[in-house]
Parts: sequence; structure tokens; C-alpha cells
Amino acid sequence: MEMWNDTIFALSSGAPPSGVSIVRVSGAQSQEILQRLIGEIPSPRNAAYRTIRTRNGLPIDAGLVLFFPGPASFTGEDSVEFQIHGSRAVISALLGELATFPGTRLAMEGEFSRRAFENGKLDLVEVEGLADLIAAETEMQRRLALEQSLGGLSRLYDSWAERITRSRALIEAELDFPDEDDIPGSVSDQVWASLMELRGQIENHVSHAAVGEIVRDGFKIVIAGAPNAGKSSLMNWFAQRDVAIVTDIAGTTRDVLHVDINLNGYLVRLYDTAGLRETADIVEQEGVRRAHVALGNADLVVFLADMGSPSPIDPSDLERASSHVIVGTKRDLYPSAALYDLQISTVTGEGLLELRSFVSSFIEQKVGGLSLSVPTRQRHRNSLFECLSALSMAIDQTGQSLEIRAESLRLAGDHLGRITGRVDVEDLLGVIFSEFCVGK
Repeated sequence: MEMWNDTIFALSSGAPPSGVSIVRVSGAQSQEILQRLIGEIPSPRNAAYRTIRTRNGLPIDAGLVLFFPGPASFTGEDSVEFQIHGSRAVISALLGELATFPGTRLAMEGEFSRRAFENGKLDLVEVEGLADLIAAETEMQRRLALEQSLGGLSRLYDSWAERITRSRALIEAELDFPDEDDIPGSVSDQVWASLMELRGQIENHVSHAAVGEIVRDGFKIVIAGAPNAGKSSLMNWFAQRDVAIVTDIAGTTRDVLHVDINLNGYLVRLYDTAGLRETADIVEQEGVRRAHVALGNADLVVFLADMGSPSPIDPSDLERASSHVIVGTKRDLYPSAALYDLQISTVTGEGLLELRSFVSSFIEQKVGGLSLSVPTRQRHRNSLFECLSALSMAIDQTGQSLEIRAESLRLAGDHLGRITGRVDVEDLLGVIFSEFCVGK
């Protein structure tokens, strides 16, 4: 497409006003733009303090200018960065002047990163890691994204693809040269043993996908229990603000309320649900239904039980939650109540720090200590499952000819290649790069 030959520009830093803003330019017109706006081409990768002028000689601003000649740039093309004062007027004047050059236009979402991919500077996993790094809000999200953006995950997938390719080469050599002394017939036995080991490694890798999902998308905790058990009060304590309405009236919460919190570097998505009870109120019935759905989707359910109630929790609700903890509430009113996993009072604060520590430890047991080279997106998992399926066809179908088994190996390698973009992935690109902001 002709549009990919355009020179693109965009504001790459945050929204103005700010002390400094960065305007990025990439494409064949970069040197011409520099020549016309500052009168020279600065030394590559050295910051030069210059007055930036319109082509009519009117000053726009004074700031730092950097020139990155391709292919040694982020995009692989000639690129420029203008570091200017971050007022709306200055930015608007510079962007307006850049738009007057023929063959230049404002960049689309993620277009700088897409050009980096097209020019072999980044692969798809690194690009996605970069998008996650920009969006990271917690320490563990930052670490996970950095592992991807710096190529840790790509190196793992590339090494697996290389092992599959080597295995195919040995099998095809046996097919092509069956009578050669240096291609013994037993080579296949070694290949299949090696591939079985590889399959085990990929299966183990996929089994940790939940870890990547928890770190990237958040650990889902649902607060559940009967009406007036103290769910909304606990939600507000965790959030440190009034997210949920707290009253003495049973059934106040009718929908699933949600707030994100940062708990020891992990993103935790906390959900307050409608009280679990039989009710004739149609709106409350829908709230209870949604609460039941939330129980099944949670990574951990905190069941609150009013310690003054004779039957605080329905056993069928416990069965809906794969992982749960039962917490007795209103400890200030019932200090000698029956033993629960934990006991708290949102009035006096008793037991709340212990509950927070329990949740932190629970997440750490799920995630802590594992490598952050884990799949983080459904796209990755789908390709890995398809790779495993093709790999198993090659390994297990011992009655098939070597030609067919070698073809299954080729498919397995292609599925791995689709993750990083080493094979044709045109249909994936629009989805991936649309997640970026303009200027990246």
C-alpha cells in the first residue's frame, strides 16, 4: 500500500500541557524535514539544541533535536525526535508545519511499532510486550511486559521452532538418502525421543498460561455472602474509598461492583456482589444470578459469614467456587463465635490486615517463583495448542509414512512461527497494532 511509504509524525509523549513533549517523525522525508526546520542534519544519535523554525523562517520553539538514521532506529527508517516545550500551542504549530511537507501525514495507532515489525526490528511478541509495558500499572505487569518486549519469550519460541526444523531435516535426510552410511536408519528413534521431550516442555509452558493471565489481566477476587454480611464494607476497606453503598438495609447491592487495586505489585480486581438469598424482588434476583456467575469466574472467593447468623453460607454456593476462604464478620459483636478460616471486623479493624496478608500469600503461591516467560494472550495459547496437536500427530502416528509425519512437524513449526510473526501473519497485524496509542 502506498500509505506505508509516507513519512509519519505524531506526538509520542503524554497529553499536554507538560514541561517537555516529544514529537516523533519516521520515513524517507526525515532528513528533508530536518534541513528545512533547523537548517542542518545533526550528528546521528546526539542531542542538538536548536531553534525550530517554519519554512518561512518564523521560530516555533527551541529544543533538543535527535536524528536516528535507518536502519539503526526504532522503526528501521530515518527517524527524528523533537523535544519541545509541552504547550498545546507549540505542539500544534510543529505538527501543523510537519503536515505541510509532501508525502507526510499524522501516524495511525501503533504505526511506528508496525513499521518496526515490518522492518525486522521487533517481532510480534516483542511488539505486544511493548504495548503491555506502556499500559503497565503494577510492578509485576512491568516485569512481565519487559520480559516479552526484550525478547525473552521470543527466544524460547525460536529455540523450539529450531529444534522442530532440525528434526525435520534429519527425517527428510533419511527419506532422501536411505542408503547412505552416514544417515543411519536409527536416526528417527533419536528424533522422536527428542520431540517427545520438546512436547513435554511446551505442555509445561502452556500449563502456566494462567500465571501470565493473572499478572497481565488481574487476579479476580469475589466478595460473596448473605445480605448484610459486611461485603460492601470490606470492599471499601480494600479500595480505601467508598466504592459501594453501605446501609443496614439488606439487599442494597443489586449488581456486581468492581474496583482495581494494587496489592504488593499485583493487579487485583475486586468484585462486590449482591447478597446470596432467595428473594421475590426481580431486580435483586438478577443481582443474585450475576453473583453466582461471578463465583464461577473468580480466582478466589472470599465468603463472608455473619458470625451471629445460624446458617451464614449455603453449601451449594461453596461448590460454585474453585478456590475460596470463609471469613467470619462482625467480630466486634461476636468475639467468641465459632472458628472460621479468618475473623474480621470492619468497625474495629480486627483481622483485616491478616485477611490482606492471606490474599497476598494466596496470589504469591499461585504466581510467585515461576518464570515470567509465560504466554500472556489467548492468541499465544491458541497457537501453542495447535503446535502441540501437530506435534502429537507426528510423534504418535507411528503407522503413518515418514513423509506425512514430517509434514505434521512442518505445521507444528508454522504454528510456533505465527506467535512471533516468523510466518505470514497479515491477518493478525491490524488487531495487534490497533491496541497502541498514536505516536507509538
